Amino acid sequence: MKIFIDGKYYSERDAKVSVFDHGLLYGDGIFEGIRAYNGRVFRLKEHIDRLFCSAKAILLKIPASHAAIMRAVVETCRANRIRNGYIRLVVTRGVGTLGLNPNRCKRPSLIIIADKIQLYPESFYARGMEIVTVPTTRNLHNAVNPAIKSLNYLNNILAKIEANHAGCEEAIMLNAEGFVAECTGDNVFIVKEGQLFTPPLSAGALYGITRRTVMDIAVESGYTVSEPNLTRYDLFNADECFLTGTGAEIVPVTKIDGRIIGRGRPGQITRELEEKYHALTKISGEPIYQ
Repeated sequence: MKIFIDGKYYSERDAKVSVFDHGLLYGDGIFEGIRAYNGRVFRLKEHIDRLFCSAKAILLKIPASHAAIMRAVVETCRANRIRNGYIRLVVTRGVGTLGLNPNRCKRPSLIIIADKIQLYPESFYARGMEIVTVPTTRNLHNAVNPAIKSLNYLNNILAKIEANHAGCEEAIMLNAEGFVAECTGDNVFIVKEGQLFTPPLSAGALYGITRRTVMDIAVESGYTVSEPNLTRYDLFNADECFLTGTGAEIVPVTKIDGRIIGRGRPGQITRELEEKYHALTKISGEPIYQ
């Protein structure tokens, strides 16, 4: 595997960052997870747009232009002969001192890893998955804004630990007001009487690229999509439920906190959206090989 670090490629064995990098010391940095399908990088521009938005929010100057990062992502995929895979794009504050002051970091660092991924087992997609609500609350907007896709994922990791202790792979996170925000790594949707609902971004949901894509597909398919505040009660009484994410794609949910959702199997609308999403990924994206 060839890993891109600050304009050069390194082998997996030789790819290293300094122990003084503030991305390691303090989680001071941002990242994007991107998918490649059929020799194309899916929604690459949208991911890089979001990367720059995260960088602006934390006053981090990305050491390359938007276009240069897009080229680097494609070239890294080509160097690793990726046709179907996962790209992890990371920007750290860079090497600094043991103090918090980011001004001591002279230059941010850009890292690109292109590899394979399988987030969930196939059985989850075939039969649906069970999730639980956990005590860990989603970050407050005036603390670390959930819209920032930062390297400090401890909030999500704590929730993931609680899910694992409950025997589940994924967890629902509520915000401080008790409304549904999102899962530890995925956005959440429900279907009720033929309409789609997903928590608003103001509730603490991430600006999900897959979330937006699925919403667009649903509207094009004639479904109404809205973003109201949702409670656990709304989830329990949904006809269908599914999660969306770059790594997860679209995964059905059939049980939440011990309550069976709908008929206890992936729903018809979920399956329709899955099919149309997968069809889109086969033909859309930035070409890797020309």
